Amino acid sequence: MNTQDLPNIEPACLQLPDREKLAAEISAEKPKILLLYGSLRERSFSRLAAEEARRLLDTFGAETKMYNPAGLPLPDDADQTHPKVEELRELAQWSDGMVWCSPERHGAMTAVMKAQIDWIPLALGGVRPTQGKTLAVMQVSGGSQSFNAVNQMRILGRWMRMVTIPNQSSVPKAWLEFGDDDRMKPSSLYDRIVDVMEELMKFTLLLRNNRDYFVDRYSERKETEAEFRQRIDQRSL
Repeated sequence: MNTQDLPNIEPACLQLPDREKLAAEISAEKPKILLLYGSLRERSFSRLAAEEARRLLDTFGAETKMYNPAGLPLPDDADQTHPKVEELRELAQWSDGMVWCSPERHGAMTAVMKAQIDWIPLALGGVRPTQGKTLAVMQVSGGSQSFNAVNQMRILGRWMRMVTIPNQSSVPKAWLEFGDDDRMKPSSLYDRIVDVMEELMKFTLLLRNNRDYFVDRYSERKETEAEFRQRIDQRSL
C-alpha cells in the first residue's frame, strides 16, 4: 500500500477494505430486534404500528421485544438504577437492531420517544451499546403526511452510530388506517411497513456478526496506536 501521496496518514493505522471480512458468514441465530414507540395513550397508533412491524419481523425470523415506556422517568429526573431505565438499557444491549416509531407532535417526535432515546447511553462500561446496530424509523400522524419525526430520529440514530436503513415509514391520518380490531388495514402504507421491516432484516443479518469490522475506524486505531507507543516510551525511561 503506497501512502506517499498521503503525508498526513499514519501508515501503520491505515487498512484497505478486506473483501473476505466483508463476506462474513451469516449466522443462523435469530437477529434480536427491540421496538420502541412514543405514546402512552390507551389506543396508541405508534404502538399499533410497531406491533404490525413486530409481527412482520417475527415472520421474517427475528426474535423481538417491545419496550413499554409507561413509568419511565424523564432523563436526569431519576437515577440510572431506576427499574424502567435498567430494563431499557438491558434491552438496548440485548438487541442487534431497533425500530423506533413515534407520533409527530408539534412538528417533532414526542417527549416519550425522546426520553427513551436519551436514556440509552452513548457509552456503557466503556462500550457503545448502539454502535453498529441497525435502526428503522417510523412515524404516525393525526393529519397529513409528514416526515419531521423520522428525520429527527435519523439524526439521533447517526449520532448514536447506528446503521439507519434508507427506507422509512410515515403513516398519515393514522386513525383511519387501523380497524376496530386494532389491526392495520390493507393499503400502500401497510406495504411500506412491510418494505421497511424486510430491509431492516437484510441489513441486520449482514451486519450483526461483522459489526466490529464495519465500525473499526482509522482515527480510533491511530489513537490506540499513539497510546500504546506512549506506554512503551514510558517503560523505556
